[in-house]
Amino acid sequence: MSVAAPSPSRRPALVKPIFLENGERMTRAEFHAAYEQTPEDFKAELIEGIVYVASPLRRNHGVHHVFFSTLLGTYWMKTPGTEAGDNCSLLLSDNDEPQPDLYLRILPEFGGQSGTTPDDYVDGAPELLLENAISTRSLDLHAKKRMYQRYGVKEYLVAVPLEEKFYWFDLEQNLDLEPTDGVIKSRQFPGLWLNAAAIWSQNHDAAMATLNAGLASPEHGAFVEQLARRRKN
Repeated sequence: MSVAAPSPSRRPALVKPIFLENGERMTRAEFHAAYEQTPEDFKAELIEGIVYVASPLRRNHGVHHVFFSTLLGTYWMKTPGTEAGDNCSLLLSDNDEPQPDLYLRILPEFGGQSGTTPDDYVDGAPELLLENAISTRSLDLHAKKRMYQRYGVKEYLVAVPLEEKFYWFDLEQNLDLEPTDGVIKSRQFPGLWLNAAAIWSQNHDAAMATLNAGLASPEHGAFVEQLARRRKN
């Protein structure tokens, strides 16, 4: 017995494959669908509607990244109501899906400005972002800075290991900031104290001592109490 061919209306639609290549222009929906099909070790971002594919990462990036993530992770563990994240995609707009090296945010249930989607993506702008700029200095300091400011990131750090320098921005007030006595004291996260000289010299003990002093400071204690009250209310 012959089987009738499916009617045209029931035939599956042909879907044109989308490839993520540097300079490609697409919407966030197109980018996100394509990105979900890539291997775990592939990294790309959509900035102002343009695809940027990351280069292979050298040792210098990886070593500093671990140092930065240790400091932000320690702050997170000591500050209930916050969350640190490493290389997570941010859903910012129809044209923007960056993947910053690190974020620190206030959780939505504690009054934070970003949310979490049902499929576990960060929706909106975390309060603080840190980019580790080895080969991406120009992108991080220009197009990504504009984008982050546009969508409400409040504080932005670009660490440039080759210069042994932090570029520190209060995006909310549109200010370039400088460390006090060599220490970056976060405006959005009281007690997050980063000893720039210790970081660049990879003096782990000194960097942790500075951070621990920030965590023991009255302003950090007041911030923890403030977050607890937000959750209670």
